[in-house]
Amino acid sequence: MGTGIDKIFASKYRYTYMSGIFLIMILVMGASWYVSYRLKSKFKEYAEVPIASGLSGKEIAEKMLLDNGISDVKVISVEGFLSDHYNPVKKTINLSPEVYNGRSVASAAVAAHECGHAVQHAKAYAWLNMRSALVPVVQFSSSIMQWVLLAGILLISAFPYLLLAGIVMFAFTTLFSFITLPVEFDASKRALVWLNGSRISQGVEHEKAKDALNWAAMTYVVAAIGSLATLLYYVSIFMGRRN
Repeated sequence: MGTGIDKIFASKYRYTYMSGIFLIMILVMGASWYVSYRLKSKFKEYAEVPIASGLSGKEIAEKMLLDNGISDVKVISVEGFLSDHYNPVKKTINLSPEVYNGRSVASAAVAAHECGHAVQHAKAYAWLNMRSALVPVVQFSSSIMQWVLLAGILLISAFPYLLLAGIVMFAFTTLFSFITLPVEFDASKRALVWLNGSRISQGVEHEKAKDALNWAAMTYVVAAIGSLATLLYYVSIFMGRRN
């Protein structure tokens, strides 16, 4: 009889647990949409605000690199909206056309942020090194993870540890998402300190640049929380079906 009661309580616990995870995932999807919308609207708004220095994103990036003693990184233009990123392998600051050619608060903030990653690389910033070390593992996991998870769910009765293997792969991507957070926040901090110190953005301009970078950082926060919620969902399936 005790065993029956235990099963009932276990079943109710799993139902409550999974319901909670579903609710979190729905909230995360809503938050992701809102943050993405706000980021795009902020970028559009601040792209209309001229930077007092009159420098383009390309010129700002080159100046920040020079001020930090970095001479082996190139600043190039790449296609795509908000496609800006730093490539540590090729050592290039890749700026979207709007940022590369722009002479606005938005372009200044984004260009300086990407240079922040180059500075991290040059100074062997620990969190960036950790993220870089995980890249090959995450790339491999991402290429087969969804198939392993799907097969694991469908065949959990016969091969329960197949789902566990998929969960381990997904755990690496979740870990990568959380390690990315200090990397992104630190890059923005370095960018804002330099923008203010070099007098490229001050006063109201600086506050707008800070606001733009804060919204950009929030996209990573939401992504990390969403990844964790999804990981817990798969764990709940594994634990529930095993019981």
